[in-house]
Amino acid sequence: MKRILLSTLLAASWLLSMAQWHWSPDTLGVGFEKCYFDQGRSYDGEVRSTVIRYVGDADTTSAVGALYIHGFNDYFFQIEMAQEFAAHGYSFYAVDLRRYGRSLLPGERRCDIRDMRKYFSDIDSALSVMHAYGVRKVALIGHSTGGLLAAYYCSYNQQADTLIRALVLNSPFLDWNLGKLEPFVGAISNLGKLFPNMNISQSPSTTYAESLMRDGGHGEWGFNKEWKSPHSPDVTAGWVRAINSAQRYLRHHKYSIPEPVLVMYSSKSISAPEWTPAADSADVVLDVAEIKKLGSTLGRNVTLYKVNGGIHDLILSAPDVRYPLYRRMFGWLDRAMNNTNPKVVL
Repeated sequence: MKRILLSTLLAASWLLSMAQWHWSPDTLGVGFEKCYFDQGRSYDGEVRSTVIRYVGDADTTSAVGALYIHGFNDYFFQIEMAQEFAAHGYSFYAVDLRRYGRSLLPGERRCDIRDMRKYFSDIDSALSVMHAYGVRKVALIGHSTGGLLAAYYCSYNQQADTLIRALVLNSPFLDWNLGKLEPFVGAISNLGKLFPNMNISQSPSTTYAESLMRDGGHGEWGFNKEWKSPHSPDVTAGWVRAINSAQRYLRHHKYSIPEPVLVMYSSKSISAPEWTPAADSADVVLDVAEIKKLGSTLGRNVTLYKVNGGIHDLILSAPDVRYPLYRRMFGWLDRAMNNTNPKVVL
């Protein structure tokens, strides 16, 4: 599967617009709309993705846009981020991937996947929508597993004539962080080919969620706990295989992403089975040293940005962390979106 070319996007956009998209008000409130996209049949039946857009007070579109991809045990709920992009002149869109958030259908196992490439059509649907509404340059933004997916998408589908002009990775899940259990990942991945539904238990820790939650936690954010549970849901051996395969692909295709890449990561990682104040200023999910190491090899135009005091989802960090982050990120994007060739720095 190759990335959709601009000419293909034009045709797809025309067909999709003829099908009359059904935008409806989103649960995030005024200014947010959602639209469902049928993604056909999968191993567990019909699947769909959801495109969310922020239109603010009026349905106006900039030719420069941002497309956000959420992480594992997650969905799009970052209102402030959408407003920041709009304030900086971007048309803002997000996607809830199949089996996540708004896209979840009855009987589906939340967050499950057998092949990360299946998500490519969810991204393609969103890009087609953006093009139909006048967006001509896109910054693709991915958090954690969404960062892995965004990098995989850009590396796997290299073409020159595309909408994507820059890639922003927010604590991308480029490697496992399992300590003594990590040597077993390969074996579980192999089992995932034969027994994809085999259950793999996850830690019951709620530390990360507590660092985010406004209600019952220590953070400032509200979200749907049915779609983003306080503890990570169990996964399957098939899911482990899918993640491991995408990570291996990127390790075997170093420096392959043609777009400028901004890799953002916290200044430190900590292990915290139970919440402590330190969890509010560190990555408690991934190993930031591995993010830096592997992120630097994704393309030939990579900028590394260590965010002092950042948590795993950096844009949900404390105000004195995320507002400087926004300034530096948008400064980088201003240069990256206008010219993909010279080295882009912060």
